[in-house]
Amino acid sequence: MSNTALIVGASGIVGSATAARLTEEGWRVAGLARKPVAMAGVEPVVADLQDPASLETALAGLAPSHVFLATWQRRSTEAEMIRVNRAMIENLLDALRPMGSVRHVALVTGLKHYLGPFEAYGQGTLPQTPFREDQGRLDIENFYYAQEDAVFDASARDGFAWSVHRPHTIIGKAVGNAMNMGTTLACYATLCRALNRPFTFPGSAAQWNGLTDMTDARLLARHLLWASTEPKAANEAFNVVNGDVFRWSWMWGRIADWFGIEAVPFDGTVRPLEERMAQDGPAWAEIAKQHGLAEPDLAKLASPWHTDADLGRPIEVVTDMSKSRRLGFSAYQPTDDAFYDLFTQLRADRLIP
Repeated sequence: MSNTALIVGASGIVGSATAARLTEEGWRVAGLARKPVAMAGVEPVVADLQDPASLETALAGLAPSHVFLATWQRRSTEAEMIRVNRAMIENLLDALRPMGSVRHVALVTGLKHYLGPFEAYGQGTLPQTPFREDQGRLDIENFYYAQEDAVFDASARDGFAWSVHRPHTIIGKAVGNAMNMGTTLACYATLCRALNRPFTFPGSAAQWNGLTDMTDARLLARHLLWASTEPKAANEAFNVVNGDVFRWSWMWGRIADWFGIEAVPFDGTVRPLEERMAQDGPAWAEIAKQHGLAEPDLAKLASPWHTDADLGRPIEVVTDMSKSRRLGFSAYQPTDDAFYDLFTQLRADRLIP
């Protein structure tokens, strides 16, 4: 059977990596967005997930076999996050229902499934690490749970299979993305080098000293493809990480070496990037001018608030991948190489000097 993918969030870190993977595999790929970005091999679909009428018009005749949900919208409260993000998925799947073409829907969420939403991140009673899929939901409202429920309800109604993918912090390229640690750290290191600032770790002692893991967007794309086409993976939720673990006390020096700067030893003081980079817009614009960079607006590249949330956590966070391994997914990606590959791509695309 031929495969046609509809990627919602195709210009983001996850969506762009998934689009690249699927086009390489010979899939027909469509990318839905209010303002699509031109991507090789991806058909643009212009629609607003909050506007059912625009979805019905935009999706007419597409008939996707697989849907990949890799987008969300941020709001000021969790209640509003739940309302908006569930409605977007419901509107999309309602619009696709008359076609009867969808065989699988893959939803990308993340470890806030175990750690709690933005309003209560890392608070209260959390599951024991490493996080495992059978640990279930926290007793707190969470827009990830609302997204899952929207997919589950539509699956029960329409008969398609589903998968839920829970990556840790994702390494990959996307301009304008709200959660982008790799590019944020690349910008921070570039500013430290250009302005002769110390390259100090912004986070907590727990993150500096404890074990952690991350997810390369390319590996996540492979996982999405696998779960969407492997019958044994149907109707399952999966953690998905690179397969290695590290301490930031080691990784910080690796990143510093790549940029040719010195990593300052952590002294126990939390120094959030959101504060340290708050006034760096003009400095970045000057760096961009000097080096002919493609994006002079630092705010479109860096998301310090999200990097602070990850690097400032008071607990060690590692993720178990046994469920996927038992079912046959064996891909592995060294995390330091994932950072290096991203930095190399950012330089080649003239996003960093």
